[in-house]
Amino acid sequence: MSLIVPQQESVAPPILLPFQGGMGRQNFMSRIRMHNLQLPTTENSNAGGNALSYDPNRLAPPSAFEIGLTQWEAPPHKRDTVEKIPIRARSQSWLIRTRHLLDDEKLNKQVPIISKCLYVLSVLLLVITFPFCIPFCLRVSKEYERAVVFRLGRLIKRGTKGPGMFFIMPCIDTYRMVDLRVLSFDVPPQEILSRDSVTVSVEAVIYFRISNPVISVTNVNDAQFSTKLLAQTTLRNVLGTKTLSEILMERDIISNITEKVLDDGTDPWGVKVERVEIKDIRLPQQLMKSMAAEAEAARDARAKIIAADGERSASRQLVQAADIVCGNKVSLHLRYLQTLIRISSQHNHTYVVPIPLEFMKKIMEKIKNRGRKQGK
Repeated sequence: MSLIVPQQESVAPPILLPFQGGMGRQNFMSRIRMHNLQLPTTENSNAGGNALSYDPNRLAPPSAFEIGLTQWEAPPHKRDTVEKIPIRARSQSWLIRTRHLLDDEKLNKQVPIISKCLYVLSVLLLVITFPFCIPFCLRVSKEYERAVVFRLGRLIKRGTKGPGMFFIMPCIDTYRMVDLRVLSFDVPPQEILSRDSVTVSVEAVIYFRISNPVISVTNVNDAQFSTKLLAQTTLRNVLGTKTLSEILMERDIISNITEKVLDDGTDPWGVKVERVEIKDIRLPQQLMKSMAAEAEAARDARAKIIAADGERSASRQLVQAADIVCGNKVSLHLRYLQTLIRISSQHNHTYVVPIPLEFMKKIMEKIKNRGRKQGK
């Protein structure tokens, strides 16, 4: 059973508000007021032509049903609360969950009253036991620390206190110190399979700090440990998309990508990742030997090429020098004398008989002529 409300241009879309069988008028109207809703009356029902009228003095039917109500100016969080409720009738577990969601604001109004009463009792206890309770009420936080204070399990309005001396109420206040300095931790060696199917072991170091103390305490159990686990998985995912040569040559790029991904992932925890550095990349022993042999062969090849280029250049220079010397008899004779001087300085036991060059030429010509005659 449902109540149809005529649509109007200035009216928001209708929402469904479930009720339980046996609900009385007072409870029914309190829930209507709690969600800032307006029931259709006989006048606006007749305006629509096909709408049914509803009498709030009448008790709700014994079975669970849904009534379509028009929401005029309900706050967004209330609208979300009602819209997220699934449309399921005659489900006891659903009715219990629905009743719990609808009674949240009523409980929120009752809890501050209890909290205020306990606060007054704590103040009276503080006045009675003064000054013996002063050591239990005064706390000191350092410049780089903030205290996240909870009162009866709820976060106080200010959220944090410090730095310096701050006051807490005994018995009802608890606090947790948060260090705002830049912290670091080492990522354990990660065995990673690169994109070209090479297994490498990578070590990294992460630098981070707490940017929001309240969120780091309320949204995550252990911000540092959670960041460490997320850093391990993020590093493995990023390096898995790179080849071995890219991992060895693009460390800065990998560090920047890992830092951005890790910073986005830890932002809901109130953690700011400052820097990510790759400490060490370890390769398998067999792969290291292969790479060393390849590098050595490449160096040998380059050395041979350089030596061949040097010999080629030297040969060209020697040919040019020989042409110059052979064209000038004086230069050839000076070269002959230099050779004799070098031999005499290095080997003193060697006897050299100097022979004129013209005589040597004549002897060589005779030997050539004799060889030609014998050949004929």
